[in-house]
Amino acid sequence: MKNYDLQSHLDAIYSSFPEGVQRPLIGLTANYAGTDATLRDRYYQQIVDAGGTPVIIPPIADKDVIVNTLEHLDALMLTGGGDYNPLWGNEEPSSQLHKINATRDLPELLITRLAYNRQIPMLGICRGMQTLAMALDGHVAQDLSLLRVETPPQPKRKFSSQPEPPAKQPLLKHSQDADREELTHTVTIVAGSELAGIYGEGTIAVNSFHHQAVDNPGPRFHVTATAPDGVIEAMESSEYKPIMGIQWHPEWLGEDGLPIFKWLVNQAKNFHVAKQLHHRVLTLDTHCDTPMFFPQNIRFEQRDPRILVDLHKMTEGRQDAVIMAAYLPQPKIGETFSSLVESAGKGLTPNAYANQIFDKIETIVEQNRQYLSIARTPADLYEDKRRGRKSIMFAIENGLALEHDLGNVKRFAQRGVVYITLCHNGDNDICDSARGCNTHDGVSQFGEQVIRQMNDHGIMVDLSHAGEKSFYDALEISQTPIVCSHSNCRALCDHPRNLTDDQLRALAKRGGVAHTTIYHGFLRQQGEASILDAIDHLEHAIQVMGIDHVGLGTDFDGDGGVCGLANSSELINFTLHLLRRKYSERDIRKIWGANWLRVMAEVQAKAVQR
Repeated sequence: MKNYDLQSHLDAIYSSFPEGVQRPLIGLTANYAGTDATLRDRYYQQIVDAGGTPVIIPPIADKDVIVNTLEHLDALMLTGGGDYNPLWGNEEPSSQLHKINATRDLPELLITRLAYNRQIPMLGICRGMQTLAMALDGHVAQDLSLLRVETPPQPKRKFSSQPEPPAKQPLLKHSQDADREELTHTVTIVAGSELAGIYGEGTIAVNSFHHQAVDNPGPRFHVTATAPDGVIEAMESSEYKPIMGIQWHPEWLGEDGLPIFKWLVNQAKNFHVAKQLHHRVLTLDTHCDTPMFFPQNIRFEQRDPRILVDLHKMTEGRQDAVIMAAYLPQPKIGETFSSLVESAGKGLTPNAYANQIFDKIETIVEQNRQYLSIARTPADLYEDKRRGRKSIMFAIENGLALEHDLGNVKRFAQRGVVYITLCHNGDNDICDSARGCNTHDGVSQFGEQVIRQMNDHGIMVDLSHAGEKSFYDALEISQTPIVCSHSNCRALCDHPRNLTDDQLRALAKRGGVAHTTIYHGFLRQQGEASILDAIDHLEHAIQVMGIDHVGLGTDFDGDGGVCGLANSSELINFTLHLLRRKYSERDIRKIWGANWLRVMAEVQAKAVQR
């Protein structure tokens, strides 16, 4: 019998602590009919049954409403409904176009694109799958009759007895008159896909009710299920992200449809854990070359497609801090420094050029001082995080900036430079490069003085780009641990810029750190590199050095960036992959900067003692 005693219901809630079990928050886009925002109960009931907390999102295009909604979501579900206005795809309406739902279009395209930039897990169902394609560079056919589906090329037969491939079937009826629970046709699931992990490989029967369909998923997705007539029935992220679209309606299939909702809720749980971890842990990228682009009238407070690190991307990826390098190209014989830099640096000496870059960074920080700060010490970084500001630290990539003047070491230390990469791609007056000509057989006499001055003034010695003999020389000369701000493992990718296992062990023995970089050429020699390759290099370094000597230095805007980790907005994906591999919060904290800051604190403390 139903109990109408409110107090007894409250007593049951308050009988233990906490009042309820934490469940991830799943946003569900609402349909719109006339003057009503509506949603079939099957959608939110399946989310509840899968262990999530459903929240219905009305079709509102207000940017503040969307941004604030996304800030609290752990996942987003894009639901079914009316067709898209083809003008959103830069097309005129076909005579085959059915009824559109214009009220939903802009709000859902906006929330999808912003959720994508924030790495929020997403599931699109029917129209929701089409939303993913429309918002993320795919293509949706206005009607099934207009599909641009092509029969995939068939492999050549090796033997005459091998049967001919089956002919493509005529277009099926995808908009059924049957009951919603009725299974009406089959789909074939691609082996190895996320979908295969949910439902198994092979063929399953589904229910189907749609007029429009995705005929090109675009570069961000790959097809994971098709109907016998070739119509795309499912797609998922090709960028190692938890995003999936399906064309059928699992919300009507009860227990048989529940696994796809459990998949979304599990992804939401992981994302919730990653968000909370980033809230507690300082996340530091130890090397980017973004300042190279600042002379091009970059607006750091805008989401600028010309750069991989800006305020929006750092916020979306929940990144706290970045060390920005003043990169100086190394002239070859017969070249001048001025001939190698952008027009804004023409006529400047290397030292003046580095200082010009720092001037520009300081101007950008001043223009955004509510959200940005220049940090010099680990304590500065933690204070900025406490105050809700992003931090930028200064570094120099190529000791050419010293202009053979030891006094410039002190001047750069006073300016706030936290490390100097001794050389770049070519020998200089300090040491031989990994891409050099063995000019000094390692570190030069002047280079030895530079390293000692850096020790005296609290500047970290960075050996990324250095030749192997230079590496070992510097390791012996320096009185403090050295760092490699953006270097990978030669055992996995045989490139002279990468570190051998012996170098990694020697670095760890002296208390230093080596930070994995995501430049594709240092991750693998053939094929397209991805976030999985970066994780492999990190784990190899951990195996050789131990967890206390690793980290991440992306080399963003210096040609760094790979599939799944393409800019600062995707850095939380790195954490998600670490969590999937069962790294503890303590270890993730070390990887995300605690190891580096331990070395920085030691280098700066010993300088003060001197």
